[in-house]
Amino acid sequence: MTSLRPNGAAPCPKKNPPSLQRRLTWPWFLVVTVAYLAIIQGAGILVGVDTSGAKGDFPTTEAVLRDGLIPVALSVLFGAAVVTRLGWWSDVLHYRAPVRRWVWCVPISMLAAALLAVNYGNLAAQPLSLVLSLLAMTLLVGIGEELMFRGIGVQVFKKAGLGEGKVALWSSLIFGAAHLSNALSDGGQAIGQAVIVSTSGFFLYLCLRAGGTILLPMLVHGLWDFGLLSSMAGTDPEGYPGIAVPILLQVVLIVLLVVRRRSITPAPPHHAAAPGAPLPEPAPER
Repeated sequence: MTSLRPNGAAPCPKKNPPSLQRRLTWPWFLVVTVAYLAIIQGAGILVGVDTSGAKGDFPTTEAVLRDGLIPVALSVLFGAAVVTRLGWWSDVLHYRAPVRRWVWCVPISMLAAALLAVNYGNLAAQPLSLVLSLLAMTLLVGIGEELMFRGIGVQVFKKAGLGEGKVALWSSLIFGAAHLSNALSDGGQAIGQAVIVSTSGFFLYLCLRAGGTILLPMLVHGLWDFGLLSSMAGTDPEGYPGIAVPILLQVVLIVLLVVRRRSITPAPPHHAAAPGAPLPEPAPER
């Protein structure tokens, strides 16, 4: 039977004591990231199918399974094994950093943009197995990449003593740089993709802060990718203007966060001030 605290509330999940947690420095995190990417790219080469003659990136269910779902599933297992080895599950699943309420506009707007970006007409013309496989693949991408970068990556820099601003910066830059591995299939386009993904990484970090759990950025990330890839499914995919919504939203969020970057973290608690005394300013992100 679960014991209760004196006030009757159920106890919070126990956090692994430091003695049971292993340390991971940022150079070793880079090694882990390279291994993670090698699993995805290597598995894609070993079991993937050639879709170079197709109009879409995912023309068939087999292409989704072998080019995407299987490699990504293996990367998720790798990420979960790393977190287990480090003993970081409590820290990874529950992120404790206060944030102002307005930051909730980031995950809410990203979820809305993801749903608007879905090419429902194109998906309706595809076999159900292809649509479900694509959805499963993108959700696993959200789980795997968030576990690696907003989970392990964020904790690496946070445990190193960096402030939240630098934690967000470095974890997002590595997240973007990791997508340079797509140059194996996309060529020079991977450079522009890495830059864009770095900004997305910062938005997903704010989703982590707002929700207090990595499950929220996992969901946002997975649905965001599903919306973007929904126009690439099938042997004869159809264009869709809704794909511009996520692009426009990123521009809006960049401007918003540049303007309000110093008001992400709430002001620290303070004792009652004398009448007429100014209130303390919120602590800026470092």
